[in-house]
Amino acid sequence: MRHGKHRHQLGVKKEHRAAIMASLSSALFRHDRIQTTLGYAKALRPFAEKLITMAKHAAATDDAAKKLHLRRLAIAKVRDVTAVHLLFSEKVSKFVNRPGGYIRIYKLVKRVGDAADMAIVELIEADDEGFKKSAKPAKKAAKKPASESKPNSDGAASSPAPADAGAAAPASESDSGKAEGAETAEKKPAKKAPAKKTAAKKATSKASAKKQAAADDK
Repeated sequence: MRHGKHRHQLGVKKEHRAAIMASLSSALFRHDRIQTTLGYAKALRPFAEKLITMAKHAAATDDAAKKLHLRRLAIAKVRDVTAVHLLFSEKVSKFVNRPGGYIRIYKLVKRVGDAADMAIVELIEADDEGFKKSAKPAKKAAKKPASESKPNSDGAASSPAPADAGAAAPASESDSGKAEGAETAEKKPAKKAPAKKTAAKKATSKASAKKQAAADDK
């Protein structure tokens, strides 16, 4: 069954797909760097890396028959004797000490006309160490607020007493309220008695004085 093998179909039949891969891999092994669409580039990478693995196996063995067998398998896939000869004789030395990852893909801007995604496919050189991630700068330590407790001479940090602080706050508020009440009391003027009541009191006091004087004369 063909479950899990539906990858890189490229919208064509098997025979057409094999011809596309043969043409692209031949150009890659000849020129080390080619430009194509992103879909073709992603399909070419596993195809070409398997051929490079064949070349590495051929270089690692001393059996002439096995070398010839691997070379013929590569020719059957690439369909270009000159490109396979370059790979097995010259370019294989780049990959002897590399455990994998022989091809790199760079994405380009879209192609003018049909807006197809473009990419560059290249063989990685033997001394290429790849892209190293830049080291992130160390984060600065956060500044401690000034309100934090400072250590005493004994070395123990003095922590504020939350209960005393809470009790002192209402007391200060009550004292300020009393002071404000006294100030408002001083500012208010004393209430004056009505004028009619004071005149009546004076008249009654004068009448009582006259009566007392008449009683004394008798």
